[in-house]
Amino acid sequence: QVQLVESGGGLVQAGGSLRLSCAASGRTFSTYTMGWFRQAPGKEREFVAAISSWSGSNTNYADSVKGRFTISRDNAKNTVYLQMHILAPDDTAVYYCAASPRLRPITELVSATDYDYWGQGTQVTVSS
Repeated sequence: QVQLVESGGGLVQAGGSLRLSCAASGRTFSTYTMGWFRQAPGKEREFVAAISSWSGSNTNYADSVKGRFTISRDNAKNTVYLQMHILAPDDTAVYYCAASPRLRPITELVSATDYDYWGQGTQVTVSS
């Protein structure tokens, strides 16, 4: 089991940047595919990005963030990051970190039901 705690959210102007962090407990962090999801008011939770287990050599992004967001992981620190650039008001949401133990190609792990462990979320607000 793993516990996840996100941080780094806040208020930023359109065009700005933020870096989210997700700290994980437990000694098996490196074995999990890690993902970021977001949920805006009145909308369903949507996939943002994922990074493969161990070396994190594979990543996957939602089309809406491709080229602007970068996911990375530091297994020594049990932490996964989401660097966000060129933020827009449509990026406003609560961002959640999640962990998946499933051994499937990362491009298939885009549903919230594929992830077993979740953080409490961090609010990102982008003003126009």
